Parts: sequence; C-alpha cells; structure tokens
Amino acid sequence: MKIAMLTNNYRPFVGGVPISVERQAQELVKLGHQVTVFAPVYESEDKEQAESFREKILEEDKKAPERVIRYHSQKKKMENGMVYPGIYPAEIFKVFERERFDCIHVHHPMFVGPWALWLGKKYDIPVIYTYHTRYEDYLHYIPCFRINERSTIVKKKAVEWLQRNVIPSYMSWFCNKCDLVLAPSAGMRQMIRGYGVHTPTAVFPTGLDGSFFRKNEKRSREIRKQYAKGKKHLLVTVSRLEKEKNYGFLLRGIAELKRETGDNFQVLIIGDGSQKAELKVRASILGIQDVVTFVGNVPNEQVRDYLAASDLFLFASKSETQGIVLAEAMAAGIPVTAVHATGADDIIEDGVNGFLTEEKEEVWAAKVTEALEPETNSRMKRAALISAENYRSSRLAIYEEMLYNQCGFRKGEKLYEAEEDRRERSAMALH
Repeated sequence: MKIAMLTNNYRPFVGGVPISVERQAQELVKLGHQVTVFAPVYESEDKEQAESFREKILEEDKKAPERVIRYHSQKKKMENGMVYPGIYPAEIFKVFERERFDCIHVHHPMFVGPWALWLGKKYDIPVIYTYHTRYEDYLHYIPCFRINERSTIVKKKAVEWLQRNVIPSYMSWFCNKCDLVLAPSAGMRQMIRGYGVHTPTAVFPTGLDGSFFRKNEKRSREIRKQYAKGKKHLLVTVSRLEKEKNYGFLLRGIAELKRETGDNFQVLIIGDGSQKAELKVRASILGIQDVVTFVGNVPNEQVRDYLAASDLFLFASKSETQGIVLAEAMAAGIPVTAVHATGADDIIEDGVNGFLTEEKEEVWAAKVTEALEPETNSRMKRAALISAENYRSSRLAIYEEMLYNQCGFRKGEKLYEAEEDRRERSAMALH
C-alpha cells in the first residue's frame, strides 16, 4: 500500500510522538509498503549553525527508508524542541495532486489534522488517526494559555474551561470524522470512548525497535562505572524536562528515598527541556544534588545502553497515552516504579514487572526500596523482558489487517485488489 503519514513534529525533535511515527513508518517499509511522511521544516536557534543544521536534517531524510517530504513551518526554530506548522501546507497538496495514496494516517488533530480530513474526503481515501496525546495537559505550550503566578483568575478559569469542555469536544468531533482511531493503550481507548467517539477504535501500541532487545554489555558496564560512582544502585529516568512530566514529585520522592535509605544510589535523568535549570535548583534545595545527575539528551540509539546499565527505571508522568519508554526500559531488562496513570497502568503489572504507586513520596520511596531488593529485582527483571516482547515492532503486521477490516469495505477497490494479490501470492507459496 501507499501510505501518507501526516505529523506536526518529526526528527530532529526528540519526543514520544516523532519516535512513534518514525518507527511505524520504517517498520511498514520493511513489510513492503510505500510510506511518505509529511513533516515540518526545522531550523536551528543558532544562526551560525543554521545551514549545517538544515543540511544534517536533509541528509538524515535521504538515508531513511521512509520517504520524507518537509512542509512549511510558521515557526521553524525549535521552541523546547517543537515548531509550529504552517496554516496552509501547500507542499502536501502538490504531492496529493500528483500521486494516489491508499491510506492517510494522521498523527495530530490540530494543524495538519483538518487538512488530512479534507484530503481524505477530496480523494476518497480512508483516514486513520492515532491518539498520541492528552492535549488538555499540553495547553501550556501555546503562549496565550500559559498560567503562572501573575495570571488572573479569569484566565485560569478560561484555561480550565478549555481543558474540561472545548478540547474533549473537538477531539470527539475529529475522531468521529476519521475512519479508524488507534489508541496506544487500552486505557486511552476507554478514555476516547468516554468522549463520545463512535468511530471504530483499536488498541495499537508503538512497537519497540529490535535494537532495544540487543545488549551491548561492554558499553553498559562503562556507563555504570562512569555514573554509579561506586554506589550500590543506579536508577534512571528518560523524558523531556517539562512540566507535564511531573519531575517535581520525582525529585521529592528521591529526597524521601535518600532520607530513608541513605545515599548509596545514583539517579540519572536523561533528557532536556525548558525546566532543566529550575529542576537543578530544586535538586539543590532538596539536598539531592549529590545523588542526581542530569545527563542531558542522549541519541535514541544509545538510550538502551543507559537503561541496561541501571537497576530500576523511575517514572512519575501522569500525562502519557502509552509510556513507550516504560516498554523500552523493560526490553533493556529493568523493572519500573511509576505513579498510577494512563499508560503506566497498561504496561506495568504491579508487583510483577514493576510497581505502581500513589503520588505520595513515602509510598513511592518504599516501593523503590522494595524493587531494589536483590531477589525482587532479579525476579522483576525476568518478568520485564517477557512483558517487552508484546511491544516488538514486528507486531505492525496487524496494521494492514486493521485497514482491510475497518476501512477497505467502503473506501474504494484498491485495498481489496491488494488483498486479493496478497492472498494469491500466499496460496502460490503453499503449493
């Protein structure tokens, strides 16, 4: 099939959605599909590096197995790693005028979202949407909706009203205009249904790249030696350093852990973001600067080595739709201690491959301590590896089946022709 993927962000932005889109696109190419990813243009905030930055992105696009077409960005320079796509993506329209796609897979309901619906209607192409993000938790990325200590009561109430009413209503409308909605977890599918979505839905988690299952023991030992500093335990967390990731609680939990057990552990915080400086100050105020290391961004292909070097993965975010990083940690062979939330609840089997806790520092610290006990840690590591197998990217083969079952029956004959060809090839292979 020829699949058009439309997204508001992609590499070089480091985040859950662009990683998910890239993995899906590349795995579908491996399955024999032709995938075109329509992604925004990015520019460096450093003027001196602008040209080399642009060339590096283009070079990566050329080398990638998926075809990448960049469309105009209204704000090209990355703000916390993000850009604002253009209102009128002419580059996308030109390609659709020249080529016929079997399916449109859109990954955002805003910006490119409405255009995906319009293109689907104009060219009679089924539209799939993946519900990656709980948008009510991300309003602060839009400058006019940011709340701080100087915000008026009226503004605070207006933002709360948007979160409770406008966003759920818009999401319901958008989902019901699509032919199929994919939820990355069972919890998210249930939430979508609660919005009043009657379009067919399916649970379709992001697959794990096979590299996460392959160990580089030498590199992992080097990382542990470098960062554990001779301490007994090495703990790790990976995410953008932003408000919605709940790092305030995580740091308080680490402070409680230090009070209860001493300082014979080190925590690696991998990632970058607008809150980095503030979090470093908080760590100092809490007296945990000696047990916390802010590593910064690590190339995605190297994250696995940091995970494998550690004993336990820590997670406090309550805004995840699936928490794919939790599955990545398990694939690296380490259990997880996380706060109860959508995404974490779907991946973690409490007491088996990790622990789910209340958002209370004492409770969280107690579970971390229990997860680090040798016998418990060893048992959970084995269970984590087994759990991670459910997220192998090879499961993307069901993508094609979902298209036939949910979209092909009413959106033209090309999908059926492809299915007949596939069955014929399979029958020939059997004889």
